[in-house]
Amino acid sequence: MTHSHSHDHHSHNSQPLENINRAFIIGISLNFLFVIIEIIAGLNISSLSLLSDAGHNLADVGTLALSLLAFRLVRVKPNEQYTYGYSKTTILVALLNAVVLLVSIGAIVYEAFHKIQNPQPLPGRVIVIVAAIGIIINTLTALFFFREKDKDLNIRSAYVHLMSDAFVSLGIVIGGIVIYYTHYYWIDAVLSIVIAIVILFSTWNLLIHSLRLTLDAVPSNLDIDTVKKEVETIPGVINIHHIHIWAISTTRNALTAHIMVDINSSLEEIEQIKKQVKHRLDHMNIHHTTLEVEPEKENCQNTDC
Repeated sequence: MTHSHSHDHHSHNSQPLENINRAFIIGISLNFLFVIIEIIAGLNISSLSLLSDAGHNLADVGTLALSLLAFRLVRVKPNEQYTYGYSKTTILVALLNAVVLLVSIGAIVYEAFHKIQNPQPLPGRVIVIVAAIGIIINTLTALFFFREKDKDLNIRSAYVHLMSDAFVSLGIVIGGIVIYYTHYYWIDAVLSIVIAIVILFSTWNLLIHSLRLTLDAVPSNLDIDTVKKEVETIPGVINIHHIHIWAISTTRNALTAHIMVDINSSLEEIEQIKKQVKHRLDHMNIHHTTLEVEPEKENCQNTDC
């Protein structure tokens, strides 16, 4: 039996990592400042929409901090106890982020229905001013993640949450204007329910995707049949089977498989075939590959090898 391991040829260079670190630190700082502003204003005027948004933003601060911690842990080198290092923390943090946001939805909706039954007078102008600050802060911090958002689940999560926060703040601004001119104070509680719905929609995909990766499911951007067809186009590969694909982190995937080759293939030819397979898989975003090579007549597809 012959085994082969490919290593990550697309690891982030230091510049993108520094940019991501900077984006997280700026995002955490600005959003925590905004949380303080919302809590002070919300308590002073008894606005549930501002306090709900403050709770949501505080959860986002926590998720940003956890994501930053995960990015730093993923750079820790593997050791004898953790042979993949701490790469999996990025997936676990993404799952934790989704769970925390879902819990916040329940708290917001519960308080909103209580407020609808007992609406209190609110100064719409203050709500508009505070929410407008939120639009600026959330949009600005979201833009820091825009370039890297399609490369990592946690970065995409940060971007989606911050942009959804900006739209939530826009909704609160509109609600504040309506309250200012109509004195329909129940709108404040209704807005908090809308905020909860926005959080749910923006979080659900993150929850499902991170749960799948936690359970070592095939990452959603990969398909085993496609991988099989692609590898079997390589000269010298008769077929590939016993394929297992899973995520090591939110950016790196692994594969183990058996490849069947001609029984007359020399060791040099087998090494060349493995090299081509690893190269092809690397371009399919599978960076760590373990291959077991078997001669054609051995054919262990229907047995436990």
